[in-house]
Amino acid sequence: HWSVVVSAQGAASPEADQALERLCRAYWQPIYLFIRRRGQTPENAQDLTQEFFARLLSHRLIDRVERCRGRFRSWLLGVLQHFLLHDYERASAQKRGGGALHLPFDKLETSGLCHPPPRRASQPRASI
Repeated sequence: HWSVVVSAQGAASPEADQALERLCRAYWQPIYLFIRRRGQTPENAQDLTQEFFARLLSHRLIDRVERCRGRFRSWLLGVLQHFLLHDYERASAQKRGGGALHLPFDKLETSGLCHPPPRRASQPRASI
């Protein structure tokens, strides 16, 4: 498929668009099946496959492929695994304050929070 990959690279043209379409059609099912084998439901796998191809096309990642670095499918698999890792991290990230104990301000005991307790005369003074 290197001739198709090379045709898909570069400036947008009818030939490049056709080559991109051929690549997407050829690799949609293998990518979908790879995602399914990683435990995703059919619906999630379809969504992830579509999102993967959308990012692949919108970021023009195909332009970064170099034939001298190996097989196209190996490159595509690496990009897919990177995409899935970031999707997993994004989905499992805790939101701000996640897991923290929330206390209402009006219920907090405020005595002693603003002013430290008085020093005893025998305590040395702290230097800053």
